[in-house]
Amino acid sequence: MSGLPKGWVEATLEELCQFNPKHDPDVDQSLGVNFVPMPAVDDETGAIIDKSVVRPLSEIWKGYTHFADRDVIFAKITPCMENGKIAVARDLANGMACGSTEFHVLRSKGAVEPDFLWRFLRRKNYRQVAEHSMTGAVGQRRVPRQFLETTSLSLPPLNEQKRIVAKLDTLNAKSARARTELSRIETLTSRYKQAVLSKAFSGKLTASQRAIEASSIEIREAILKLTQGWSPKCEKVPASSEEQWAVITTTAIQAFSFEPNENKVLPSDLAPRQHLVIERGDVLLTRAGPRVRCGVCCYVAQTRPNLMLCDKAYRLRLRDWFDAEFFVLLMNSPELLRRIEEIKTGGNDSGLNITQERFTSLKVPLWPHYVQRECVIQIRTAFAKIDRLAAEARRALELVSKLDEATLAKAFRGELIPQDEGDEPAEELLERVRAEHAAAPKAKRGRWGRHDGL
Repeated sequence: MSGLPKGWVEATLEELCQFNPKHDPDVDQSLGVNFVPMPAVDDETGAIIDKSVVRPLSEIWKGYTHFADRDVIFAKITPCMENGKIAVARDLANGMACGSTEFHVLRSKGAVEPDFLWRFLRRKNYRQVAEHSMTGAVGQRRVPRQFLETTSLSLPPLNEQKRIVAKLDTLNAKSARARTELSRIETLTSRYKQAVLSKAFSGKLTASQRAIEASSIEIREAILKLTQGWSPKCEKVPASSEEQWAVITTTAIQAFSFEPNENKVLPSDLAPRQHLVIERGDVLLTRAGPRVRCGVCCYVAQTRPNLMLCDKAYRLRLRDWFDAEFFVLLMNSPELLRRIEEIKTGGNDSGLNITQERFTSLKVPLWPHYVQRECVIQIRTAFAKIDRLAAEARRALELVSKLDEATLAKAFRGELIPQDEGDEPAEELLERVRAEHAAAPKAKRGRWGRHDGL
């Protein structure tokens, strides 16, 4: 076909692969083989990561998909296919496995390397095309076998396939290392922020802090007013509506800053609770909920009109001499986060509570107001640098993914490695494989069904 590199040929997967083969009916049924459910295949690496379950073949022959070493298994159901649950079977117990019926199995007839085929199928753009071919009801949509069978693959000579796979392995190892290092930055930025806050809490962040010894006060001394929210029976507010009264959810309260989201409408037959209105400069603290949501503290940097506090949160209005932003930063420091964890009550991680008495009894360091503002400015500056670093790391991760896709595209266009004129042309190889399969004895029939599964 025109446009293909020399020695390449266009072929369908039906020509190249045997689909959904069965194990040999004459095999010893007492042999232990791997059982591979869908969760055993990792969607990030495209590998079978759990081969711990081994069962006698006789127990799992019926009702499951058969495959063997070097077969390619392709998750056909949503969202597993879209997520990339496609793997080459390797190092199976006795070379065999049975697994989820939601796998298509592709066994090379000899003209295509399993690893070459696997990389072709796992390409993001191929999975996107496969998604459009899905049939069935919502949540149970599947890629039909016919879609795979009619898929056209530009096939290089067999030796060139192996060289392409080896090159991709080398490049993928480098990109995997890059991903690992870039992913660490997200954790490192969080630790750096905590280190900055810890210095602020201990009085070592600014020169003014180091020059003035802080006093220690209970939170109750800094509070002008503490209010617990209210819980009406509510409906969701339309995103475009800002005129209706609404009650925030606890998930709208995030550490450090606050932008209202997931608001709820106050029913029209109930009067607005004016004393619960949230205003700019308020401090909010989630007082109840699961462990990860209980004790989250934020400063209200901006808010929408007619927004009220929910019953699972406290609203604090502080005295003028305690800067609200600095207070929230202290509340998110490692030292106070540990203390908040200690005062939580409740039976389990899904239902904890912080009482007003325990919360207001916590002690915090206090410096003059101008020192607090210096700390806020320095922390904001440090956080901005950290956030820029994290954003650059995220962009770099995206570029690595794009680079991987571009590399795969080059590989399947024949542009990744030099060609070798001594390789057997793919067309000759394919013709030979066709002839061998045509001359092979027909598959046996046994009490378990046909050997080829077709």
